[in-house]
Amino acid sequence: MVVDDHPMWREGVARDLTEAGHVVVATSGAGRQAVRVAAAARPDVVVLDLQLPDVSGVEVIRGLRAVLPQVRVLMLSASGEQQSVLDAVKAGATGYLLKSAAPAEFLEAVRRTAAGEPVFTPGLAGLVLGEYRRLAAHPGGADPGGRAARGAGPAPRLTDRETEVLRLVAKGMSYRQIAERLGLSHRTVQNHVQNTLGKLQLHNRVELTRYAIERGLDD
Repeated sequence: MVVDDHPMWREGVARDLTEAGHVVVATSGAGRQAVRVAAAARPDVVVLDLQLPDVSGVEVIRGLRAVLPQVRVLMLSASGEQQSVLDAVKAGATGYLLKSAAPAEFLEAVRRTAAGEPVFTPGLAGLVLGEYRRLAAHPGGADPGGRAARGAGPAPRLTDRETEVLRLVAKGMSYRQIAERLGLSHRTVQNHVQNTLGKLQLHNRVELTRYAIERGLDD
């Protein structure tokens, strides 16, 4: 699903996705409408603009996650401001890409987002990891997802391999990089991540990264 208030941009993105073999189940030009449409269309991935005429993209993310907890959101915005990126990720965005990205980079970002991998314009990944480390060092800070409180009890038992994969996730490595490091297939790494998400009751790799950093697994 594509959500952007500029018709030409919205239609162009939808066309590029369709030509690349993706199925675009819906488009929308407003935030509240997008949440209603998404509840019916049930997209796997939402490509979402930050600036919308009625509500912010951050509010849309929260609305989408309320009706579709497993949905993956790729922010596609003209703004690369630090606070915009952090607000979007804290609300539940899987990735954040600037509109200046090349078409090939955008399509690769959609593919990776669909696979559950966090995707960021170069330079933004370090910003997000840095913020998570700051929050982990100051647990009294903002925790909109309530994950710090949830992690206060005994940690679920992970296998040695799941823990090993989790450490590499916390370092910001992609599935492909993790597979090469551990000598595993891409699919096996995906399976380990999905199993870990299920055990920890988390929704995506962004939340998983936060969890790992809170427990010092990024050292």
